[in-house]
Amino acid sequence: MAHAQLGDRLAYARLLHEVVPFIRVIAARQHGTADRVEEVVQDVLLSVHQVRHTYEPARSFRRWLAAIARRRSIDALRRRYRRANLEVEADAVSVAYESYADPANDRIAEAHACADHLHRAIIRLPAMQREAIELLKLRELSLIDASKLTGRSIAALKVNVHRALKALKVQLQADGSLAAARGSD
Repeated sequence: MAHAQLGDRLAYARLLHEVVPFIRVIAARQHGTADRVEEVVQDVLLSVHQVRHTYEPARSFRRWLAAIARRRSIDALRRRYRRANLEVEADAVSVAYESYADPANDRIAEAHACADHLHRAIIRLPAMQREAIELLKLRELSLIDASKLTGRSIAALKVNVHRALKALKVQLQADGSLAAARGSD
């Protein structure tokens, strides 16, 4: 890793290739299927690439990598459980009639529509604000971890989140989705 930090591309390519089995072992402890393990491996490799400048050659590379792998593995579990709570049953056809017969069931469809509006609004944010929202609010990283990952100060991240939330509020009010969501409460 020290050679890779100095710009040795071959050393970096070899490093990334050689750490994959180590990352797989860590990911496999928490994820049962091969596709989920591979998703975590790819996420870890991406994180290593993004934060490679934070590695200190005087310290253990293995511990540094293991910490990143464990954190990304936990992030993947959080995402999976969040998605599971929002997913709709496979019997959507039978639910369609029930939804029509019982307006209370429309809340699921409204929640998905609001989530789509929010996703589109987040995509329209400036890059630094979008990154701050994704790391701090969606991935639920701490300010310290997000600061280490991005190389920005905690104060800068707080400012980016504040501005992003303000911009999202304006965008959602302009789209009418915020008013619609509040009206359904």
